[in-house]
Amino acid sequence: MNAQIPQKHAQEDLLFQRLDQLDIVHHTQEHRAIFTVEDGIDLKAGMIGGHTKNLFLKDKAGTYVLISALSSTVIRLNQLHKRIGTKRLSFGKPEALKELLDVVPGSVTVFSVLNDATGSVRLILDKALFDHEDVWFHPMRNTASTRIKSEELLRFAQDIDHPAEVIDFSGDLT
Repeated sequence: MNAQIPQKHAQEDLLFQRLDQLDIVHHTQEHRAIFTVEDGIDLKAGMIGGHTKNLFLKDKAGTYVLISALSSTVIRLNQLHKRIGTKRLSFGKPEALKELLDVVPGSVTVFSVLNDATGSVRLILDKALFDHEDVWFHPMRNTASTRIKSEELLRFAQDIDHPAEVIDFSGDLT
């Protein structure tokens, strides 16, 4: 019986080439499709490091925001706009996600800003990511996870013209 090989994202090789050019060590592990943080709890148990969630949001003024956070970080969407200085936020539509970051729901990742050629998406990183030596993100598809050093996140973002803001979400937003 042939196991089906997950289809790579069209920009996945470009992502890995970019990481290699930056001398950012990376390791990718194939797995079944993971759509939510809860979906992959069993898989993540064997993958040492910080695991992530990524939120693609749009404010009432039309500003798009990608938040890459530690999977355990609590982010209160109804208060988030106050913390990051936007209008009230809601989840971005799948069509906008595909158009701006060239990914589909369930595959959103910090790496997808590589596809934002117009710089339309503001990138925010959770400070808690940097409490882990290694962090895992999907490589623009939810059938694999890629590990890099957390300290390399800012350099990657800067290199692709998406300087990231680091925000501590651990404080009370009330």
